[in-house]
Amino acid sequence: MEDNKIFGLRPVLEALKAGRTFEKIMIREGAGAEMFHQIIDLSKQKNITLNRVPAERLNRLAKGGNHQGTVAFLASAEYSDLETVLENIRESGNSAFLLLLDKITDVRNFGAIARTAECAGVNAIVVSAKGAAPMNVDAMKTSAGALNYVPVCRVPNLKSAIYLIKNYDIKTVATTERSNNNYYDADLSGSVAIIMGSEESGISKSNLEMADETVKIPLLGNIESLNVSAAAAVIAFECVRQRTVKKSAVF
Repeated sequence: MEDNKIFGLRPVLEALKAGRTFEKIMIREGAGAEMFHQIIDLSKQKNITLNRVPAERLNRLAKGGNHQGTVAFLASAEYSDLETVLENIRESGNSAFLLLLDKITDVRNFGAIARTAECAGVNAIVVSAKGAAPMNVDAMKTSAGALNYVPVCRVPNLKSAIYLIKNYDIKTVATTERSNNNYYDADLSGSVAIIMGSEESGISKSNLEMADETVKIPLLGNIESLNVSAAAAVIAFECVRQRTVKKSAVF
């Protein structure tokens, strides 16, 4: 078995019971044995993505091994609990700095954003249980190890995360080309959660409507948008700049 892949009913079920962190679990279409139901129930309880796929796909993933109708992928690092992260920030007395990623599925973009986040002092990255890039070996490599230091919180959906974040008096700022406000005109010096969307579909309408403020990065060229990891770096270090200026002004 590969380091991040396990297969077989018993190994997957025992890993679930032991509290291992999964990226996703695949089970054979039409599987109905009792052990399958246990895997399905535990996956739902733990907000783990579960896909029903043809047996042929499982055969390819298992490479001749006896998968018994299930193949699972383990995360390369542990996920953190968002509420615990928020409580720790509150107790520290420092301003919060969060990045929320809406349907960013490319592993290289995710890893690059994590590297930026670590360098910029981001408290945590928040992703949804479905439609997010996996925290796998490739993401870890692209992040240059940053995923060992930046907490990643996996939530059932970003909408619930935004509600929770607002309860902690953290301003939510969504980046979208449809905004009328340039990012450097926004006040990003206090507690802030930056929402970044995928290059293909941007931030979902419901999440966009929940944001306290929207900003855009002005573009002067012919291409319509920046790569999302580049855009995240621009916004993140504007937050760093404003915080640095504010801190200098105090002293």
